[in-house]
Amino acid sequence: MAQIAVIGAGMGAMAAAARLATAGHDVAVHERGSTYGGGVRRLERAGFGFDTGPALLRLPAVYRDLFIKTGRKPLEQCVSLTTVDPAARHLFADSTEVTLPNASQAGATAALDAALGHGTGARWAAVLGRGRAAWDATRRPLLEEPLAADWRAAGLADDPYPPVSERRGLLRRRHEQHSRRLAEIGTYELHDPRLTALLESQALGYGFDPRTAPASAAVLPYMEQTFGVWYVHGGIRALATAVYERCRERGVTFTFDSPVAALVRKEDRAAGLELADGTVVDADAVVAGVSPARLDGLGAEDAADAPDAAAPDDAAQVGMPGRVTVCLALRGARPAGTAHRTVVHTQDRAAELDWIFRGGPLTTAPTVTVLRPDDSAQRPDDAHEAVTLTATAPDWNWSEPGVAEDFADRMQQAATAALPGLAERVLWREIRTPADTEAETGAAGGAVPGPALAGAGGAYLVGRNATRLPGLYAVGGWSHPGGGLAHAGMSGALVAGLITEGPDFRGSQ
Repeated sequence: MAQIAVIGAGMGAMAAAARLATAGHDVAVHERGSTYGGGVRRLERAGFGFDTGPALLRLPAVYRDLFIKTGRKPLEQCVSLTTVDPAARHLFADSTEVTLPNASQAGATAALDAALGHGTGARWAAVLGRGRAAWDATRRPLLEEPLAADWRAAGLADDPYPPVSERRGLLRRRHEQHSRRLAEIGTYELHDPRLTALLESQALGYGFDPRTAPASAAVLPYMEQTFGVWYVHGGIRALATAVYERCRERGVTFTFDSPVAALVRKEDRAAGLELADGTVVDADAVVAGVSPARLDGLGAEDAADAPDAAAPDDAAQVGMPGRVTVCLALRGARPAGTAHRTVVHTQDRAAELDWIFRGGPLTTAPTVTVLRPDDSAQRPDDAHEAVTLTATAPDWNWSEPGVAEDFADRMQQAATAALPGLAERVLWREIRTPADTEAETGAAGGAVPGPALAGAGGAYLVGRNATRLPGLYAVGGWSHPGGGLAHAGMSGALVAGLITEGPDFRGSQ
């Protein structure tokens, strides 16, 4: 039995802790904050409840596997999961709209044809078909295995998105140069600004600039349309609670308000933690669920093992973005048949992207996701409704007086397209900015990591789980295979496998 010290109680860290404890190890978690879950937070006030981090679950099989491998009760006996159907309603800048069903390619094709014109569904399906090819080519090395030291040999440096053939007279030409970036898919394959908006908003929701993200990012809408979107009754915080309780059942100990000051080394390997109060915690291995910058601050500057990859040629990003969340307590019942999720697309995508990724001025309302769950646990009674608005946003001057309120006003005004009469229904609102995320999670600038992507020479890969310092392992969204609830759960499985089975562990077969 090994002594395992875990830094942080985020979803990836807890997933690793539960698996390691089940394998017979003595696992102790030290969390700088007062609660578990990392960025999975919940706001409760006057009978209303809101997710202030992720609000929907993709690839629930990751957490089903965690619960199967760590105890008798399966996931569905610990939380209530329902599919979100329709998956989303999209309102475009030209006032057209389309409602897409959950996990149905045929249904999506029909809905797009009916709403946007014949042929749009086929073009969308063709792009997602190539997204499937990218998924099949990289799923195992990108998601199911630890990132190999020779990751280039695994094909992750090259974009797996297949080149497009186009007929010109009697000839067919392959336009490989037109599939280097996600935005180029819209230009050369979709031929409709609304389909382009649909594609680009998927990337933006994960914090990627579609103008620089590789075309392999088409796997993101492919995954959603193929595997579906799920909601946890009571909000995603209920999933974090279930994982925390599973850890406790397996004997994991948690110490909250316990910041780690430094990593302890002995004989050039990780050997424990030094806490802020001076206490030294000995360990045979350390699992770090923190950002690379935070890990550097603990004296592990030489431990990071991020891929040696250059940024894309046309990238001029100011940093990884975060999210602004506006929690709205509304008077009046949620109308029957209301879509759980509505995406209100911006009027000026280029201006929005320049503001988020290149430090340009804020000249347009952002793309806003409106979440209206039909969940009695989120409202005081059926005469009220809890609505959450989210938008991708940069590390900005959020602490200046009026800045957050002004941006929330823009978001709320955009949301009226999905919620007519919204202003008259608002009882109160609370705003969460990237500055709040930074305070809660320690992530610099309140950044929210996105999932790893193949292509672009490896620029969208993240650090390996087994770091360069023996005995130190990285888990969670800042490490392989990147951010998102499902990816964090995968990272926990990978770290547990590396510790229990050794460096030759290659994932579940």
